[in-house]
Amino acid sequence: MGGAGRQLSRERVLRAAVGIADAHGLAALTMRSLAAELDAKPMSLYHYIRNKDELLDALVDGVFAEIELPGAGGDWRAEVRRRCLSARAVLARHPWALALVETRTSPGPATLRHHDAMLGVLRAGGFSLPMTAHAYAIVDAYVFGFVLQEVSLPFDGGDSATEVAGSIMEGFAAGDYPHLVEFATQHVRQPGYDFGGQFEFGLDLILDALAARNGPAGS
Repeated sequence: MGGAGRQLSRERVLRAAVGIADAHGLAALTMRSLAAELDAKPMSLYHYIRNKDELLDALVDGVFAEIELPGAGGDWRAEVRRRCLSARAVLARHPWALALVETRTSPGPATLRHHDAMLGVLRAGGFSLPMTAHAYAIVDAYVFGFVLQEVSLPFDGGDSATEVAGSIMEGFAAGDYPHLVEFATQHVRQPGYDFGGQFEFGLDLILDALAARNGPAGS
């Protein structure tokens, strides 16, 4: 067990819950499995967490607390970019959070602080309220979508990508799908290929487009 002989606390309960979700997915996180990890009785956890909903709210707030806040008074593009890079790294560490962060109706202080900071840096950067809504939705859709695709891929690096691509191509004749074969052999299977390396390229395209639309013409 993970915690025999150690006194329980809310912080320790939440840390154990994150550990279970990281290792086994959100479906594996129950009050019973959490109690087992802590070497405690399930009912003892309710002294620190009232119910499963409160536990999930706290987990989401913890995820937002890990993401770097955009700094007030800085260049909006640089600050949003830095925040998106941080969000990608945090969500990749906690992939279970992808399906959870936008579902909660009782946001905690870190969640509220995060959203307020993002809205504030965009407004300070000259975005109208409608453009602020567009910008925030677009960058988060990109970050969340990229991480979801990244953590779902059947490979985790250049060598394994080469193996997977080779295995797939063995199942059909090269002439059947010439563009797919070209892409796999001349790009994916080349030294240094990294799917994750495309994240910053796409993010910069989005930020460039938002910068171009910012101002009276894009309001």
